Amino acid sequence: MEQQSIADVTVLRPAGRIDFDTTPPLQDRLLPLAEMPGAKVVVDFAGVTYISSSGLRALMLGAKAAKARQGRLVVCNLNQNVAEIFRISRFHLVVEVHADLASALGALSPAAAAAHRGA
Repeated sequence: MEQQSIADVTVLRPAGRIDFDTTPPLQDRLLPLAEMPGAKVVVDFAGVTYISSSGLRALMLGAKAAKARQGRLVVCNLNQNVAEIFRISRFHLVVEVHADLASALGALSPAAAAAHRGA
């Protein structure tokens, strides 16, 4: 899983399937980031083909941890299959969803959005 810092935002890029077997590494990377005071985290789903309930749970835990510390966790670049899972489970009401990385960064940090545009 790739991790990138863009100004004051951390972007995680999981790939493939997020299921029972692959959720623990995602959760192990995500929770420490989300638990930092004022954390700004984007999980970029551009490379994700599927997410199970265990993956959704990891995102929920990350979002709750970030919110408890005045931070935010958002997701972006959901493909059609993953977007459908979010819609059916109403998970888009739990975690903020953005169409692409630029809009996710813009929602979290003007500095990160500017750095991304300039890259």
